[in-house]
Amino acid sequence: QGGTFAFLTPSLAMLSLPSWKCPAWTNNASMVDPTSPKFIELWQVRMRELQGAIMVASCFQIFVGFSGLIGFLMRFIGPLTIAPTITLVALPLFSSAGKDAGEHWGIAVLTIFFIVLFSQYLKNVPVPVPSYQKSRKCHFSKVYLFQIFPVLFALTITWLLCFVLTITNVLPSDTRAYGYLARTDSRGDVISKAPWFRFPYPGQWGVPTISLAGVFGIIAGVISSMVESVGDYYACARLSGAPPPPKHAINRGIGVEGIGCLLAGAWGTGNGTTSYSENVGALGITRVGSRMVIVAGGLVLLVTGMFGKIGAVFASIPTPIIGGMFLVMFGIITAVGVSNLQYTDMNSSRNIFIFGFSIFAGLTIPHWVENNTDKLTTGTVQLDQVIQVLLTTGMFVGGFLGFFLDNTIPVSYDLALPTW
Repeated sequence: QGGTFAFLTPSLAMLSLPSWKCPAWTNNASMVDPTSPKFIELWQVRMRELQGAIMVASCFQIFVGFSGLIGFLMRFIGPLTIAPTITLVALPLFSSAGKDAGEHWGIAVLTIFFIVLFSQYLKNVPVPVPSYQKSRKCHFSKVYLFQIFPVLFALTITWLLCFVLTITNVLPSDTRAYGYLARTDSRGDVISKAPWFRFPYPGQWGVPTISLAGVFGIIAGVISSMVESVGDYYACARLSGAPPPPKHAINRGIGVEGIGCLLAGAWGTGNGTTSYSENVGALGITRVGSRMVIVAGGLVLLVTGMFGKIGAVFASIPTPIIGGMFLVMFGIITAVGVSNLQYTDMNSSRNIFIFGFSIFAGLTIPHWVENNTDKLTTGTVQLDQVIQVLLTTGMFVGGFLGFFLDNTIPVSYDLALPTW
């Protein structure tokens, strides 16, 4: 389990509403004092709005899971619904990835190079690691570290390079110069100001607020994450040698994920939780399917989450490195969405039309709505906000069109559907 990109798009759509747009002065790093009460309240009020939307939307997921509704709905949700939904989670974020990477293309490209090198070219190269077994005592085991930690290794190397370029003043110190955000000190003294120990608690940003626009937008993300999670359940079963999960197990899993989203919202993480496809891949690599390993990993995260310095270190990652990782990760998510089409007959003109139209509409309609918000007015502010958030969330538009068309357009044959 972990934070999900499925909530990112509706969150950005919600925060792009006129009432939540950040003031212009916050875009100038030299004018921002992270410790000032004015700035703190500026981001906390938005966190409270996002927090409330996630908590209410998670109740919907809990209901869908424990009521058994997800098992019933899966008979109507096929590849032509899932493919555009997951694809449009990442595809509209190309501008954000390009903006971050464009702060210093050299660092971004280097990050991409190392990720590709470790994850694709060196993934089958074993690394001897000291280990201990009762029968064999101390010995060296061959572990495919590059296959397990490609992003971590790439991030560490480029991060260290940025640190060296910062202390040697190779990177510019002028905040307006190109490449400044590649410096490791571009975010100020966030590490030194972060407390060593901080215990997070529910409502730490204040009392959550709720709006219809936010709730409906996050529900679109919840639906997308549920669809992705169901696919992960089947993938885990295949990799661990278990039979396909029965409907009651799927219902229980979705319900528990909803509880996780509720807790994440209550604690003010700004995101929900869902099954991690990366962990599914790690399961296939390590062949370890024990739930106790997941429990142990969760305990480690709980402990490290109480140390403020650790979070501050990750917050200080230079922007171009994040942009480079986004280019790779968003590309993979897009490809994962498209890969669902292998379970349907793409020689059928019907299926080609549904997928193509859903994708293109999922890009076109949100773009038009973002630039013509004044033309979508009903006279009710709350309804206008709901419509705007939903229609600017590409995965909702594309997923809904795919779902509607796939279940209403007659099909003469579909050879691959039973496999799905």
